[in-house]
Amino acid sequence: MTTPHTPRTAVITGAGSPRGIGRATAHALAADGYHIAVVDLDKEAAEDTARHLAASHGVETLALAADVTDAAAVDAAIAQAEAALPPIGALVNNAGITSPVPFLDVTPGDWDRIFDVNVRGSFLVTHRVAAGMAERGFGRIVFLSSVSAERGGGVFGGVAYSAAKAALLGFARALARELGPSGVTANCVAPGLIDTDITRGKLDQDRKDAMTADIPMRRIGDVSDVADVIAFLARPGSGYITGATYDVNGGSHIH
Repeated sequence: MTTPHTPRTAVITGAGSPRGIGRATAHALAADGYHIAVVDLDKEAAEDTARHLAASHGVETLALAADVTDAAAVDAAIAQAEAALPPIGALVNNAGITSPVPFLDVTPGDWDRIFDVNVRGSFLVTHRVAAGMAERGFGRIVFLSSVSAERGGGVFGGVAYSAAKAALLGFARALARELGPSGVTANCVAPGLIDTDITRGKLDQDRKDAMTADIPMRRIGDVSDVADVIAFLARPGSGYITGATYDVNGGSHIH
């Protein structure tokens, strides 16, 4: 564990789900000494995460209900975090939605909904916090992409999801070039098949066994597998890593 040198806050979007990557990441960052602003569409879920974090790690926490696709809501939520907690030093753009709809069945509304949450949401939150990070000379921004963006779907995401998650790869790389001189890093983590609420109950045992057989590590990933990599990228000591994509897929996609 590496504790941030000065008190800093990590903002994590979509961190309300009890079995999600966001909550696991919040625990990992809190263990490293970050204070945590939990942003989620579900206020009660955000509050539950915040309570668990405070009790487990003794850090300051704040639960914020916000739709990441709504610019005014994002601005208000971040303003609350800035007023109540230490300066924001890390942002994890975890909020996202998937869609397995075959391309020929995708409607313009479906397409827009997937891009709104995954891409516009990441843009709005990042845009809101990046200036302060650059001003202070320190920032760690992590985007949650997906193996679907790299291999072209094939897990739970169809074309719209894969395209949206691929957009985040380009977003992070270009942002890394722009903000690097200000001491701000921008990286992506691309999980493979992870055991979360998104996958639970949607796989029968035969399909799960078949998918696991294709993974060199012979298991489905755990949320902690992803959270630990994000925590590493958020540490002060990871300041020379930027514009990178870290694959967390058990070897199911090697390139």
